[in-house]
Formats: sequence, structure tokens, C-alpha cells
Amino acid sequence: MTTRRALVVRGGWEGHLPVEATELFIPFLRDNDFEVTVSDSTSSYLDLDGTDLVLQCISMGEITAEETKGLEAAVRAGTGLAGWHGGIVDSFRGNVDYSFMTGGQFISHPGGFVDHRIEVVADHPIVEGIEQFDLHTEQYYVHADPSNNVLATTTFRAHPDYPWIEGATMPAVWTRTWGDGKVFVCTPGHSLADLDTPEVRTIVERGLLWASK
Repeated sequence: MTTRRALVVRGGWEGHLPVEATELFIPFLRDNDFEVTVSDSTSSYLDLDGTDLVLQCISMGEITAEETKGLEAAVRAGTGLAGWHGGIVDSFRGNVDYSFMTGGQFISHPGGFVDHRIEVVADHPIVEGIEQFDLHTEQYYVHADPSNNVLATTTFRAHPDYPWIEGATMPAVWTRTWGDGKVFVCTPGHSLADLDTPEVRTIVERGLLWASK
């Protein structure tokens, strides 16, 4: 089998454990014939030639205009971009070009850790065999692109400070294309326990393979 190249870029807010979280999936990538390179700097985005997949785990953090252009050009040309939770949709706050590419931006997680359900709403290989599952963790309220292919959603209960969000349904897992590239986003994944939830783990692993060139 031809070896593919995966770049794991991690950093940003340490509360999302970017090193430990990505280490959960590096063996999976290697087992699926990826040559894996790990970087702690977005300067890696200045040269993505030959990269089939970027797995990003950078919550908040900073990225330069040139680095953004490098990543965008690579994805447009076919490099896959994938990630979970704040590592992909709470990255580089205020960088609208980046958010345009990923198809969504974290806005809030009302109530912090709450019980909520993830409902699969599409027929797609990433979510095949999964109908729904329950989590007790951050439930992401996002602003999302209507052109996303939404695979799973989560619906909010009323919150004492925001009673008007009751019944609001948000995308929780989605895919999208960007030029010739594919983007995969899974909003669950705040903690290592979340990522080890069988359904979340399966969705992320399948999403990584799906997004890769």
C-alpha cells in the first residue's frame, strides 16, 4: 500500500491537552499507512507539499496571514484538513479566512459540562452504524456554514441565562469540500475521555481517513 503523509499540528490552549489528545490518534494513522510528522508550529503551513492530511489541534492560538494562505492553498489543492472540538473550530479567533474554510466557529458552551445527545442525521461512511449517543461534556454552540454536509447534530435545552436557546439544533459533526480538498469537523472532544468514547473515537478515526487526499 502506498504510504501517505500526515502532518499533526498541535498547540494553543493547554486545557484541551493538544499533545495527549493527538497522541491518541497517531498510532491509528501509522497503522493505516501514514507517515506522521508532528509540529508545534503553524509555520509548518508554509510548506505542505506532498502532505495528504493535516490533523490540527490548536485551540485559540495565532496564525500569520502567510501561514493561513499556505494552509488554504494546500487544502484547495487536495490536502485534507481534520480535527475536533476547539482544536479546529476555536482556532485563530478572528481569522475569518480560516473559519470560512472550516465551515464553522465555536461561539459558546452554555452551562459548561452538560448532559446532551448527539444524533446522526445523515447516511455517510463516517457515521455508519451509529444512530445516537449521549455525552456529559461541553456542548458546542457554533455558527456554521449552510453549505456544510451535516452528519450529526445536538439540540440545546433551556439555560437559565439563555432560555431562548431551548430547542436550538446545532451541527456536531460535519464535512465539507474546499476546492479539491476535504474538511472534517467533530465538535465533541473536550477531554481525553470524550475522545475515548467509542462513538466519538470511531467518528474521528473515520473522519481522518475520509479527509485524507
